[in-house]
This record gives sequence, structure tokens and C-alpha cells, in this order.
Amino acid sequence: MVNRMILNQTSYFGAGSIGKITDEVRKSAFQKAFIVTDKALVEHGIAQKVTALLDAEQLPYEVFDGSIPNPTIAVVKAGLAAFQQSGADYIIAIGGGSPIDTAKAIGIIATNPTFSDVRSLEGEADTTQASVPIFAVPTTSGTAAEVTINYVITDEERQRKFVCVDPHDIPLVAFVDSDMMMSMPKSLCAATGMDALTHAIEGYITNAAWELTDMLHLKAIKIIVGSLRSSVKGDAAGREKMALGQYIAGMGFSNVGLGLVHGMAHPLGAWYDTPHGVANAIILPTVMEYNAAYTSEKYRDIAEAMGVVGTESMSLDEARKAAVRAVAELSKDVGIPSSLSEVGVKEQDLEALAKDALADVCTGGNPRTTNAEEILTLYKKLLY
Repeated sequence: MVNRMILNQTSYFGAGSIGKITDEVRKSAFQKAFIVTDKALVEHGIAQKVTALLDAEQLPYEVFDGSIPNPTIAVVKAGLAAFQQSGADYIIAIGGGSPIDTAKAIGIIATNPTFSDVRSLEGEADTTQASVPIFAVPTTSGTAAEVTINYVITDEERQRKFVCVDPHDIPLVAFVDSDMMMSMPKSLCAATGMDALTHAIEGYITNAAWELTDMLHLKAIKIIVGSLRSSVKGDAAGREKMALGQYIAGMGFSNVGLGLVHGMAHPLGAWYDTPHGVANAIILPTVMEYNAAYTSEKYRDIAEAMGVVGTESMSLDEARKAAVRAVAELSKDVGIPSSLSEVGVKEQDLEALAKDALADVCTGGNPRTTNAEEILTLYKKLLY
């Protein structure tokens, strides 16, 4: 069996690592940056931490702050038009998963213009050219968009999210600087942290998992579980550890895929604009229960990685229940809602949501083969 790993060309870690941006610009002889971010990061001075470095070195740039949560086709097209008019030759993406995903779509279409409709990028599009070079600066500790070959766009007309998987879109350089993440409010820190945990758990049990990604995902679980609670409280050391843990999870799942949790979460973002990490966190324990019998000994490993004591003496069923319980307890401890109704999901929409979830590219990686009826049952169980 042939397995593939695709990672950034270069990555920097630790507080203050954005200081290496200008070195990388000079090394590559780039002429002008196109900065993709959102209005909130500009208004709160977060994006300016990067532009100040460029200003100090007299490196030109143009800012596009039109990214939004759950970026849409319209946002991508607006960003692409601005990029094409800017004369820039590289992109700096500053933000959580949404600005980085927006940057990936812009960068790919700019070099592969036959995909300018955006919708044709869904799944594994047969692009032929590498994206415009992207420097990724995450400001949340969860999505790992800075190290993945995936991005998610919302089709606002059809009210659905679609996942794009493309080795050509991975950022050239990632700057995983926990200082850029210190401004996250507790709710965002919790949601993105649970997103990272979902990546690690789903990546560990997905159909394509193998030894190298297993090692990454188990390490990510240990780091995330050991640091998320303190990170949510604003602890600097906790946020730095979370920045690393979520990146390690991204190294793995980007190369092997995810599962039904993400398949069910994506429609919630499209229908209700539910924060992705919140959707994942609500769904994760229930889908773990659903998948348990199809995961061999892996839940025992997950329970151990989460710090559950005595896993080696538990029966397999006990270990599986302990893993699910540990996930649910962590989610509760960091303030995630426990039901879909709490985030506005309506019962009359569940059947349509189940159909969208079944069609999602992530669902295909689930260890248990599913269908729309079973997914609908899961949504109903999660509603209240």
C-alpha cells in the first residue's frame, strides 16, 4: 500500500514566530503581498501585527478584509478580483480557518482560471498548477488550515458547504505564533480547540489511517486534552501548546481524511451558520458511540491519550465508553452546548441535513458505512 504525506515547505512555531515573515519574503524575492483577513482582525489590530513588520521593511502589500465566517462563493470571487487587480505575487492569510480557506480558493483559481466558478473545486479537483504562494498566519488554535490540503466553501445559493481537497493549495510557509492567538475569546478558543480534538480523533479512526498519522493523532490528542482547559482560561502556555497540538492534528488528518462528525457538521454551518467547532463538539460523542464497534482497539488508545486511568485493565466495551465519556466531559468543561437545538437547529430540517451530510466528502472516510436514515437518527438523538 502506498501512503502519501504532504506538508508545508517550511513552518515556524512559538511566540513571536511571525517575525520570520520578512525573512521568508526576502528569501523568495516576492514583490507584493495580498493580505487576506477579516474586518474584525483589522479592527482589533491583530492583522496590523503582520503589516507592521512589512511596513518596517518597506515591503508593499494590499489588504482584502472581506473574508467572513463560513466563506462563500461570492466572497471568493470578490477576493479573486481584488487579487487580480493588486499586482501581488504572493498571499498572506491572517485569521482562523475562514480567511485561510478564502486565501486557498483565491490562490488556486488565480493559477487555475478554469475553476473560476468555484463550485468545480469541490472534492478532488484536477487542478494542474500550484496555488499562488501562501504564507499562513493562524489566529485560532483549531482548524489547522495552515497545514492542510483542504478548504471549505459555502455555496450560498444552494445552501450547502463543500469541501475541496487539493495538494496544490497547501500554504508554502506557516507561522504558528501563539501571540497571534491570545486575543481569542473563551468561546472561540473552546470551539476551535474541540475542532482540533475532532480532527485528531476522526483522523485516528478514519479508513485511510496508517502508522505515521496514527502517531501524530495520538500525540495531538494528548497535547489538546492537556492544554485546552487552561487555554480557554487565557493561559499563555496553554495557548502555545494548543497551537502546536492543533497543527500536529492537521499534519495527520490532511493526509488521511476525516469522518461522519465533519460530514454532519458541515451542513449545520451552511444552514444555520453554526460555528464549525461547536457543531463538531456537539456531534462528536454521539458519533463516537455510533462508530465504536468498528474501531478495534483504537478507542482504548484514545482513552489512554485523554488521561483515563486504568485503560489497560478495562474490557474493550468499557474502554470505548470511557473514551466517549472523556470527550463529553472535556466539551462540557470548556462550555460547549450539549444539543443541536441550543444552536438553533430545527427538527423540520433534519431530513435535508441528513442528505447533505451523506453527500459530504468527509463522510466517506468514516469507519462505519452509513446511510441517510441512520444519519437522520443521529441528528434526532442530538437535537435535545
